[in-house]
Amino acid sequence: MRRKTRVVKIGSCLVGGDNPIVVQSMTSTDTRNVEATVQQILDLEEAGCEIARVAVIDQEAAQAIKKIKRRISIPLVADIHFDYRLALESLAGGADALRINPGNIGDKKKVQTVVKACQDKQIPIRIGVNAGSLDKEILRKYGAVCKEALVESAMENVKILEDMYFQDIKISLKASSVMLSVEAYRLMASKVDYPLHIGITEAGTKDRALIKSALGLGMMLNEGIGDTIRVSLTGNPVDEVWAAYEILRNLGLRNRGVELISCPTCGRCEINMIPVAEAVDQAIRTIPDPLKVAVMGCVVNGPGEAREADVGVAGGRGFGLMFRHGEVVRKVPEANMVPELLQEINRLREK
Repeated sequence: MRRKTRVVKIGSCLVGGDNPIVVQSMTSTDTRNVEATVQQILDLEEAGCEIARVAVIDQEAAQAIKKIKRRISIPLVADIHFDYRLALESLAGGADALRINPGNIGDKKKVQTVVKACQDKQIPIRIGVNAGSLDKEILRKYGAVCKEALVESAMENVKILEDMYFQDIKISLKASSVMLSVEAYRLMASKVDYPLHIGITEAGTKDRALIKSALGLGMMLNEGIGDTIRVSLTGNPVDEVWAAYEILRNLGLRNRGVELISCPTCGRCEINMIPVAEAVDQAIRTIPDPLKVAVMGCVVNGPGEAREADVGVAGGRGFGLMFRHGEVVRKVPEANMVPELLQEINRLREK
């Protein structure tokens, strides 16, 4: 059962409560480079990203927020550390949310200034705790990074905001360890009813990050924990969005994008199966329609094994059988399998 939380509004996006789990990502561009940042956000939008976050490292980056906002459609979050003035400039430029830790942006008066500006504009704050940057006093207290240390750090920042009568809050607790992340979020979920942004940070290059994220996010989401998600990987952030929807769809939590069914191949396979499956996979990743597509290696079991697919192809000796819902509709040469399957997919989308 989904954990019940408050609802936070980030631009046009409602987070928490009974609202769908939101997919977000972060740009890898220099925010001061407006053209590159806008283009990457537009690519993320096309992939289905619902919230984008940008790093605000100085005043030039903060001033770029206004220019970026004019040219994108999804909500924009400004990620800020240490300098409260960057938060104020980002808010003036139209940022839809801030990612800050109140404890590291200055004295109480500076925090109050930022909170007052957020209250006036009804802008939420995401408290983001990272295992790699915990306060030295907390680390001394626990002797090492642990779930209690992460949660205590988050709760200290929550208290700062609550003491200023601010509750428009979202929380994240990031670590590169799958189990540490899961345990910290479980503990946090038992203490507050604020929405949680979940992810496994610094998870590594694409293949490694996908495995760690699927494990960690899958466990948390299956326990009802998580209101927004990011699959963090060292690579193109567009891949983060695709992966997030794959995880959500396989848990029955969102229904976006094409599911690919393909066999692992065996001695019966008489076509060059792997390149065919990979070509189809790449071609369908940007399709938002909730379809099932199958690429099977043999005509013996292919159509039957992929009976639930909307459309697919099963390889034979130099040919493929095109099928719809498990029923063979025609025979195509091996060289034409990919384009003809994509053509069949487009026909289904047009109906």
